[in-house]
Amino acid sequence: MSFDSLPEGWVVWSDEPQQSVLTFRPDVFDTHSFPAPCLPTIYLTKGRRRRQPGTQTRPTDPWFVTLYLEPEVDRSPERYDSRAAAVEGACELASQFARGEIDYRDLYQVPRPEYFEKLDEITGREA
Repeated sequence: MSFDSLPEGWVVWSDEPQQSVLTFRPDVFDTHSFPAPCLPTIYLTKGRRRRQPGTQTRPTDPWFVTLYLEPEVDRSPERYDSRAAAVEGACELASQFARGEIDYRDLYQVPRPEYFEKLDEITGREA
């Protein structure tokens, strides 16, 4: 399964057998106007992304799809039984984000007003 149904603005940053990384508008969140960690990113991983170093994934491990707004600011991961289902889930999450349906403000403890304004502008979301 591929990422053919990704909405406009989302880019496949990397696509490996155990992990795929999708980014939102790298042309806007390009380290000049916003810090590099502010690039909205969706990780699709076999097993949990924050596994202990050196641990291997098992064939029975589920797939997880997680939206990150910064390294420590993320939405709870969604769990899937197969890579195909996880790819579909990642594309749907990307679509929801692009349509402004994800409330990213709730994920932050310390808000970034300028960042939120730009996300609102790009996704058509009203504050």
